Parts: sequence; C-alpha cells; structure tokens
Amino acid sequence: MNTSTSIRTRFAPSPTGALHIGGARTALYSWALAKHFGGTFVLRIEDTDVERSTPENVAEILNAMAWLDLTHDDGPYYQMQRMDRYREVIAQMLANGTAYYCYCSREELEQMRAEQEARGERTQYNRLWRPEAGKTLPKIPEGVQPVVRFKNPTEGAVTWHDVVKGEISIHNIELDDLIIARADGTPTYNFCVVVDDWDMGITHVIRGDDHVGNTPKQINILKALNAPLPLYGHVPMILGPDGKKLSKRTNSTAVMDYERLGYLPETLCNYLARLGWGHGDDEVFSREQFIEWFDLTNLSNSPAQWDPKKLNWLNNHYINTKPQVELTALIQTRLQKRLNNYDHAYPIDTFTLSAWVELFKSRADTLAQIEDAIEEFFLPYTANLDLINEHVNDANRSALRDFTEKLQTIAWDKTAIHELVQNTLTEHGLKMPAIGKPLRAILLGQTNSPSLDTIIYILGKNTVVERLQSALS
Repeated sequence: MNTSTSIRTRFAPSPTGALHIGGARTALYSWALAKHFGGTFVLRIEDTDVERSTPENVAEILNAMAWLDLTHDDGPYYQMQRMDRYREVIAQMLANGTAYYCYCSREELEQMRAEQEARGERTQYNRLWRPEAGKTLPKIPEGVQPVVRFKNPTEGAVTWHDVVKGEISIHNIELDDLIIARADGTPTYNFCVVVDDWDMGITHVIRGDDHVGNTPKQINILKALNAPLPLYGHVPMILGPDGKKLSKRTNSTAVMDYERLGYLPETLCNYLARLGWGHGDDEVFSREQFIEWFDLTNLSNSPAQWDPKKLNWLNNHYINTKPQVELTALIQTRLQKRLNNYDHAYPIDTFTLSAWVELFKSRADTLAQIEDAIEEFFLPYTANLDLINEHVNDANRSALRDFTEKLQTIAWDKTAIHELVQNTLTEHGLKMPAIGKPLRAILLGQTNSPSLDTIIYILGKNTVVERLQSALS
C-alpha cells in the first residue's frame, strides 16, 4: 500500500445491502477529490458484519461503482481478509497500555446502565477493569472471555476542523472506553476503520454526518497509535421530496434501481454532485468539469432535497445530447431483454431502431419510456378494433381510403408523405384530427404520438398500406 503524502481518499461501503444514493454521493465526492489533486481513490469493503454481509451485496456495490464509472485506483480491500493485522495492532496496544481486557459480563453491563439511568446519569462503561496507577483491579473471573477496550483519555477534549461543519469539539469524559475486540476476538468496526485508514495512508475522509459521533473515538485511537490524522468532512443527509430522510418507501434509494429505471450514469453523477456541492449557477457539467471545479470548500452543510422532477429534466437533457449511435446501442441492449420475454418478437434492425429512438427521445425522461413507446414495433401487430371503430366513421372513411390508395404510388420519403396528408385534408375539406386520430389508431393502437409523417415513414410502405387496408375493408 502506498502511504505517500499525496492525496488519498477512500470509499468504504458495508455490503449489508445495495449501494444507496447517499453512499454513491460520498463515493463521488471522494473520487472527485482524488482526481482533482491527481491522488489515489481507494475502495474498501467493510464486511465485518458477517451476519448481514453477502457476496451478492458486494457484487451489487461493485456493479454500481462500475456503472457510475467511479473507478478505484487501489483495492478493493476486504476487512475480513485483514483480521491478522487488526489482532497484531490490538496486541501492541495491550502491551503498551493503550488498551486493556474487560471481564464484565453482559448482565453486569446491563445492570450498570440501568443504575445510571435511574440516577439520571449518562450511560457509559464505569471503567471497572481500566488499569490506573494505584488502582486494584477485581479478581479475574473463571471461564469468562474478556473483551478488549481502548483506554480513552479522560481529560481534555477531542477537537478537529471538519471541512464541511467547521470546528467540532467533544470532551473526552463524554466518550466511552470503546470495545475494540469482542469476546470472540473479532475486532470492532471503529477499530478496523482506524487501522485501515492508517495502513492505507488515507489523507481525507468524506462520509455522511451520521459518522460524526464516530470521529472523536477514531481520532483518539489514531493518536494512541501515533498515526497521522486525516482531514474529515461529514456531508449532511439527503432528504426526500417530503423533507424527511430519503426513504425506500417514497423513492428508490439503491443506485442500480436507477439503472433499471432507465437513468444514465452521467445523469446520476451530475445530479448527485449538485446535492450538497455547487459551482456558481452551473447545473449541467461534464465529468471533466466536475473534477476541475471540485473543492471541499464548496460543500454545503445544509441537507439537500431529492427532486425527482429535476432528475428527470436532467436525464432528458443527457438522453437528447448523447450521440445517437451510443443511445441506440443502449436502447438495443435493454430492449432485447424485454423482447426475450416474447415468443414471436421480431429481430431488432439497428437502422430502424435508431429512427424510432430519434423520434421518441425528446419526449422521454428515461430510457424505459423510450422502450415503452417503441416495444410494440418489434412485436406482431394486433389491431385495436375498439379504438379504430371509435375514430373511423362515415365522415373520414372516404378520405382514409383515398389516402391509402395514393400512398402506394408516392416516393417513400417524409416530404412526400407530408404533402399527401395535406392534399388529402384539402381535397376532402377536413382538419388534421379528422384523419390524424384514425391513422394513429390504425397504425399504432393509440391516438397520441410524435410526427405522423415520421411514424408512417419508419413503419414502411408495405406495413402501413397493409394495416390501413385491413382496417378499412
């Protein structure tokens, strides 16, 4: 591991679930800071919660990071593969007196807390087994496996400058003697994090403000190890549209949910970047611009609010500015997965698909909306007889038959089709809805669509004539 003085940031998710939106924003900021300074972005999987951590969640996190294109420069490291190192450091701390064995049973600790609560005191370990000069420790009970506690300072305060929240100070007397190894010898989260950050030379820790309470504990352990302290920055939570904490009940929170819904990774990165950071009034920017502009001083200390409408607006922008070849390729991959569920779907012709994508993309907020609109063109046609009967009547049937007959003789381009539509309206004294709605009902099974001329052109002469003749016969 490189422990040089260059900028080294880390993202350290726990695989107890999928990568969520808040975690993705933390990863994005950590990644951008490293890229801005030409540093190193480290990926670490904190999998010490063996009961809830799963390989499937690890894979989901790695897939999400790859989809967002937040490539790590070092790692991924797995805490469960570093147990020997943690135990080595614990042994050193026990030897030099910065840690000690505690033989209190669970029942004793529960009684201790109950008595403190009854007296209206803050609940914390009473340091019964903490070695002190002139103090006699209790007799070691037989058959009890001890935990290992960190000997936290009891005087002074832990003070650090948080790059987001400013100066924070916590009195040491308020901090517990943290358990750093359980009775079974397994190191605990706060201890593993400290050793990892030290060993991996992490210079900047950006994380959610739910970790503020962990920071003074971790700083004290780092000081006990004579390890350099990273700079800490704690970003506020993301609120849902209702002003409450972003929740799965009201919005998708897993990153890959947004991939499945048809959002582009550049959309999500751009949107997440602006949830707590800003560069003037710039709302849309490239990854290169974000890296160039990113600065910790521009991180906000106020919670940001999730706005689905703004996310959709931004995704529409990225869909419509994406090179057509790339967009069509994305749609083709996704659409094929849909068509695989049908027995008689047509093969996807890339040229035709591109034309459909070009036609519908301006109306779409997501890739899924484009797929919804064009899926039927790759499936066997079924006439919507109820809709056809509703819109084909004596007032327009003659015009539709005339249009169908002349359609077979014109040159097949959008200009000729448009002229035929207009001439038909003029010759029969009709307004556009009089033949526009029945044509859409016959050709598409719906009455709303983009340009009718383009729809007819892409479907092709034979298909259009066949559907019109069948419906008007």
